[in-house]
Amino acid sequence: MTEPNSEPAAVAPLLGATDIRRLAEEIGVRPTKTLGQNFVIDGNTIRRIVAAAAIDPSETVLEVGPGLGSLTLGLLDAAKSVVAVEIDPVLAAKLPETVRSWRPDAADNFHLVLSDAMKVTELPVQPTALVANLPYNVAVPVVLHLLQHFPSLQHGLVMVQDEVADRLAATPGSKIYGVPSVKAAWYGHMRKAGVIGMNVFWPAPKIHSGLVAFTRGEPPVTHATREQVFAVIDAAFAQRRKTLRAALAGWAGGAMESERCLVAAGVDPTARGEVLDISAYVRIAEARHPVDA
Repeated sequence: MTEPNSEPAAVAPLLGATDIRRLAEEIGVRPTKTLGQNFVIDGNTIRRIVAAAAIDPSETVLEVGPGLGSLTLGLLDAAKSVVAVEIDPVLAAKLPETVRSWRPDAADNFHLVLSDAMKVTELPVQPTALVANLPYNVAVPVVLHLLQHFPSLQHGLVMVQDEVADRLAATPGSKIYGVPSVKAAWYGHMRKAGVIGMNVFWPAPKIHSGLVAFTRGEPPVTHATREQVFAVIDAAFAQRRKTLRAALAGWAGGAMESERCLVAAGVDPTARGEVLDISAYVRIAEARHPVDA
């Protein structure tokens, strides 16, 4: 009887700190604050992110801001294919070469799009998962934009500023519950999935990063449009210390109309925006934009 092989499966190598700095030097790149570039230099962190993303081997993953490719290589190990959106032309030019060198068997499964993620509305393949280390300054708009334009995205994991992670995952009644929390809830469920330290990046940021996992859900059933609902959310939090009656006055065309919409929606006009869930904002929008209007 043949003894089973007790040797552990070989783990594909990932980029380390030396590799990242060497690649950056080869193309004359220094991370810039303008583009929010902080490259992950720790392989164990990459494996942790990929594992937390729970990617099925049949999936196509969308990565935003792949940089020098440290997370890209880990995603190629886990997914059927990866489509990466990179705004920096110098980094974009180097990335396919890095993939061919480090993952020659997966090179045909890698697709690169040179673009600003906020302007992407089409991709060469339809992604089912989003996994990305997002620049702090654009993380929320990028997540919302991608969820809007790519309904094929069913789940994902993004690494953002820790404070932003808390806001995305916040629930009604929390002091940090706000516009990102409510708008994200339109698309599905967000939850905090962990914290990443500063020393796994180059350059090291001055704050921790947070992991946010999301699962796509059906949007609320409503005759109001997403834009109409989001307009209510923006107005409610523009002056979050005010009551909703006052905060929504400009949006509604006056305090009396604001109160009418709130009462029609079953919302206390003296309440504040941070206590309402997405369904309440939907009802307010519907009161302002009735079907027979």
